[in-house]
Amino acid sequence: MVFLLKVAVVGLRNIGKLHCRYYQEIPDVKLVAVCDLDEKLAEAAALLFGVTSYTDFNDLLENEDVDVVSIATGGIENGSHHFAPAMMAIEKGKDVLVEKPLSNQLSEAHEMIAFAKEKGVRLACNLNHRFAPTANKAKNWIEEGTLGSLLYVNMKLTIGNPNESTPWIHLRALHPHSIDVMRYFGGDIRRVQAFMTKAPGRNVWSTASINMEFSSGAVGHLTGSYDMDNRHPIEQCEVAGTKGRFVIDDVYNEVTLYPHQQSELTVIRNSVLTGMEGFNATFKNRLQTFINEIKLNVAPDEISGSGMEALAAQTVIEAAIRSQQNNGEVIEVRVQKGG
Repeated sequence: MVFLLKVAVVGLRNIGKLHCRYYQEIPDVKLVAVCDLDEKLAEAAALLFGVTSYTDFNDLLENEDVDVVSIATGGIENGSHHFAPAMMAIEKGKDVLVEKPLSNQLSEAHEMIAFAKEKGVRLACNLNHRFAPTANKAKNWIEEGTLGSLLYVNMKLTIGNPNESTPWIHLRALHPHSIDVMRYFGGDIRRVQAFMTKAPGRNVWSTASINMEFSSGAVGHLTGSYDMDNRHPIEQCEVAGTKGRFVIDDVYNEVTLYPHQQSELTVIRNSVLTGMEGFNATFKNRLQTFINEIKLNVAPDEISGSGMEALAAQTVIEAAIRSQQNNGEVIEVRVQKGG
């Protein structure tokens, strides 16, 4: 008997259409409906993917038999429009995957997580940068002890984005990915200290340098920017321990292991590893993982890239913002679970 999961996608700009595309490529999944407040976007997506369109999400929930809802709406700092549809879907007992950030407001993120726990449903976040074979291999090296005891986790994520909508758009909209990757490898973050600058002509804190101390005692650093050229590699992660270190280049392209006291390196490239078509394939990997965990009946508090993990990343970001507001003061990250 085929276990078919029926999915709806809410929010139909570029990211929402990626969700639709990849759900249709995942076995045992049927995309049944799409929803957007913009009727033209909803109708165009419905025509493209051969499903029913809605402009009212409540109507969709009342009329369609769905198991899973993907929320790819945007809003202020790419997160203010997530809360309402997520709460509606959770109320109906649906498993929900929300784009990052879970919300641009910590209070809403906490409420979403608490409500999902009350209803016993899975709440996940699209922290897709960790859903690449390079990251999986690197995580295995850490868990197997290949790196020894961790010493530092350094991350760089830089893109070109002219958005000037709020002072903190760069931090809240982009760096849930960065912090999540750092936590994926290094665990909980205990303290942060941030310094930020505004590129010439900009009104937002468009480039940031953030120091971190992990609960394990390891240290780390994040360099982030909205002022770079997207034609060049946007991301790099380096993790070092007492026995060696690894470097991941550009999310999915390549991971290199540098063992201590050895001249022979281990280099795993994307073409050998999986043949991923490009960065967007991380979306498919992420959605596929969520679907597999639902099919395997993984408990809500044990899923990968959970709402709790998204909240943990956001909590670090808010601590970094407070540090900047307080002239580089070291800020304790008080509320953080998961990882």
